[in-house]
Amino acid sequence: MVTTVRQDSANTSREQALILWFEEVGTKDVGLVGGKNSSLGEMIQQLMPKGINVPTGFATTAYAYRHFIESAGLEAKLRELFKDLDVNNVRNLQERGKRARSLILNTPFPEDLNNAITLAYRRLCERYGYDASVCDQLEAEDRQECEIQSQNVDVAVRSSATAEDLPEASFAGQQETYLNVQGVKAVLDSCHKCFASLFTDRAISYRQHNGFDHFAVALSVGVQKMVRSDLASSGVMFSIDTETGFKNAALITAAYGLGENVVQGAVNPDEYFVFKPTLKDGKRPILEKRLGSKAIKMVYDIGGSKLTKNVEVPEPERQKYCITDDEILTLGKWAIQIEEHYSNVRGTYTPMDIEWAKDGLTGDLFIVQARPETVQSQKADNVLKSYELKEHSKILTTGRSVGAAIGQGKAHVILNVSKINDFKPGEVLVTNRTDPDWEPIMKQASAIVTNQGGRTCHAAIIAREMGIPAIVGCGDATEAIKTGQEVTVCCSEGDEGHVFSGLLPYEIRETKLDDLPTTRTNILMNIGNPEQAFSLSNIPAEGVGLARLEFIIANHIKAHPLALIKFDELEDESVKAQIAQLTKLYEDKPQFFVDKLAHGVAMIAAAFYPKPVIVRMSDFKSNEYANLLGGSKFEPKEENPMIGWRGASRYYDPNYREAYALECKALKMVRDEMGLTNVIPMIPFCRTPDEGRRVLEEMAKHGLERGVNGLQVYVMCELPSNVILADEFSQVFDGFSIGSNDLTQLTLGLDRDSALVAHLFDERNEGVKRMVKLAIETAKANGRKIGICGQAPSDYPEFAKFLVELGIDSMSLNPDSVLKTILMVAEVEAGQQ
Repeated sequence: MVTTVRQDSANTSREQALILWFEEVGTKDVGLVGGKNSSLGEMIQQLMPKGINVPTGFATTAYAYRHFIESAGLEAKLRELFKDLDVNNVRNLQERGKRARSLILNTPFPEDLNNAITLAYRRLCERYGYDASVCDQLEAEDRQECEIQSQNVDVAVRSSATAEDLPEASFAGQQETYLNVQGVKAVLDSCHKCFASLFTDRAISYRQHNGFDHFAVALSVGVQKMVRSDLASSGVMFSIDTETGFKNAALITAAYGLGENVVQGAVNPDEYFVFKPTLKDGKRPILEKRLGSKAIKMVYDIGGSKLTKNVEVPEPERQKYCITDDEILTLGKWAIQIEEHYSNVRGTYTPMDIEWAKDGLTGDLFIVQARPETVQSQKADNVLKSYELKEHSKILTTGRSVGAAIGQGKAHVILNVSKINDFKPGEVLVTNRTDPDWEPIMKQASAIVTNQGGRTCHAAIIAREMGIPAIVGCGDATEAIKTGQEVTVCCSEGDEGHVFSGLLPYEIRETKLDDLPTTRTNILMNIGNPEQAFSLSNIPAEGVGLARLEFIIANHIKAHPLALIKFDELEDESVKAQIAQLTKLYEDKPQFFVDKLAHGVAMIAAAFYPKPVIVRMSDFKSNEYANLLGGSKFEPKEENPMIGWRGASRYYDPNYREAYALECKALKMVRDEMGLTNVIPMIPFCRTPDEGRRVLEEMAKHGLERGVNGLQVYVMCELPSNVILADEFSQVFDGFSIGSNDLTQLTLGLDRDSALVAHLFDERNEGVKRMVKLAIETAKANGRKIGICGQAPSDYPEFAKFLVELGIDSMSLNPDSVLKTILMVAEVEAGQQ
């Protein structure tokens, strides 16, 4: 058990103490013990009483570092060494850095600093039940053996610069960390190496480029009890989405073993998103779970010659999430608490970058570091900047996108940091992974592509900080891309980034959001891809008027729902094998459909919460359903699927109702378990009011009962019968959304998929406009909301004007049409006054 701290600084002022315990410092002490250590002290004092576990320890002070430098006369020697420093010349930088580190390492600590560290470490051993003092009574040789044995506590020795973690700069990863350090001698050696690491090449370069005086920055060293995550798992989490700055979601990454591999990008970790607002209300809003490859883990090198080593993770373990849902939610709650605490302390919203670890001996979770996030929090939120690729070409490789931008140039494949001198500014850096030693050339790259790493790895963090697009975790980038090859790195099309062959044209748009007018007509967005939801939430829309389930089913689920329900009945072994691979984490294959659909809908609903998100239930045609894995077994061949077995008519049919039940369960999970009650289901292609009632009965069987928990259900107004019988449909549903595509084809009697009559398809046709006018008037007369989610307002400003003049409640548009339509609608509404 941990005992009360015995101060070694009792007779010394804090400013002249060589050692301070974490319990003695807080956020105001960055100048004394650096950002990491002051933050650890703050959490131990303020957040441990609220249930957040933080391992304790002590810190050498900035005074201790300066005392060492001054007592040995090192500053004058270092200043002389840096007289002709040129950080843009890699060889010059490497040579000066090496000499500076050698100078520090070859200068012994003064005796008082040696003694202070020794005493503090032994007291830390006592706090954790070890008796390190027995080693003092032994001869030198025996004492060394004693220190190797269990009389010493295992600690992490971490550098903490006094200028780090400021809002305008991040020193994260600039200096060294040593894990599984045991024994006084090893602790002293590691502290010495940490002092020297203030002059690593990347640290020198970073300070120079960011205007920090090399001799104004001091280094504190934190000595912290290790969490035995080598026997469990660890990772990094952000209280904000790292790519879009979306504030309501926390991103958690996790891999087996010690956390260094996640930080440095040596593994592709699991990733989880949790939704903060409803988590605070006691719900279980895990928005998304992505399985990482987790091929290696860092463990203690017990009996070996190193402190730690990497070992392979057995294949069965790679195919599992490395923490439980309960642990994900606990970490999410801690992220909220930590963010709220630091926001209160700083007096401004402060998203956080947090390292966590799970102890494999006790099963407990711990926070081992927390610092302010320094990229998204510094971005201007009044300017919307978007990149659009105008052409596509052959995809060379894919991975996780970092930064919603586009970069291009000649690729330069570098497999070893010793070769970075060959890199030329403007090239695309392609490598296995990066660590801080790569930073001198990273800022010169037009884009970065790596084989390994997740969205919280070193390459991702530095790329964001420098505003450079990056794609991480590709797996095969260094093989798929050749040095000298012209490539375009696109991170603007969702979570999956693509490296395209050639220099493709692209467009950058910047829109100021300061003076956008407000409109009576609600302007909503059409969204299909959950991966783009967080970034699209920056567009000032009033919610989502159409979220299509088809995109999620086709791209994330890929299998026909009945093929999952009746998996054992499938006859095609190839199809069975593909479905088995897709559902490898699930014994219950239908649950795979429910979870994937729920996660996709939840990402969109969370992005706009608490604004309404209207989710259209599945509306594939039979030929489209047949194209899903296993679909051909369950789908009829129809002559004209466009007006056949689709939409509402499927939901209560004995041949499909089991599949529709999965959709209902997914939406119930989103609304009830995750707390995203802003989701409004919408029924497509509902031919009669009686059919609508049958669908509502089917939904109620599976927990989606209209009026319960605030549930509204809308209907698509896309058939002439929906318009003509709008009075009766108003008694069944809570609102309408006009689908201008289907309403046009069925009013004009043409198949919009037929090229032979395509020239007749026009939503501005007078017959279509009269249908729209009647629908709006009837819905409003019945006190029902009515909007439009079809393509017409996005394509034709005059059609949008026509709708405003009719007093439509809302228009749901493609994202690229929202801003211009807001301006147009405001102008039309002003003319009506």
